[in-house]
Amino acid sequence: MAQIPYNELQIVPLTERDRLPSFNSISAELNEFLINDALEDQENMISKTYLSIWKENLVGFVTLLTDTIGVQLIHESEGVDGYQYTKYPAIKIGRIAVDKNNERMGVGRFLLLAAIGKSISISKEIGCRYITVDSKRNSIGFYKKHNFKEIEGYGNSDFPKMYLNMYPIITGIKPKESLEEFEN
Repeated sequence: MAQIPYNELQIVPLTERDRLPSFNSISAELNEFLINDALEDQENMISKTYLSIWKENLVGFVTLLTDTIGVQLIHESEGVDGYQYTKYPAIKIGRIAVDKNNERMGVGRFLLLAAIGKSISISKEIGCRYITVDSKRNSIGFYKKHNFKEIEGYGNSDFPKMYLNMYPIITGIKPKESLEEFEN
């Protein structure tokens, strides 16, 4: 199947006006969440769901919520020296799904990149360094391809825990300030 150009995909917050029953991913659990629980969770300030729209059709969704991750679960090289608390703040990708008719067209990657982008934006307003996800077994490779790391000790779980350190991403895109041109 052909990839959907990212400039043709939109991300919009879930609202009461959205037509959800037409969404059909391979996961009945994810379909049920979107149709029956996502809006209520949003109203109760538990999570926030964003829809991906292509040509006026719902092609996927991602749900974000707050989380924490134990300091001991982060690889030593990715932690913060001298951090005095036992947990780091994180943003969790609670759910991510693509409609069956749009699988293998780049929608999942687009949703993940949108979630990372939203997390980076949020981290500019409040302290938050990591993104977490409880991956489905068949999605581990997808997350690893996008630099998520498995947390040791959860490998045998039905939903292995993974994380992404946003710090290298943010420092990589941050403009470098220099007074060099003014010093001469």
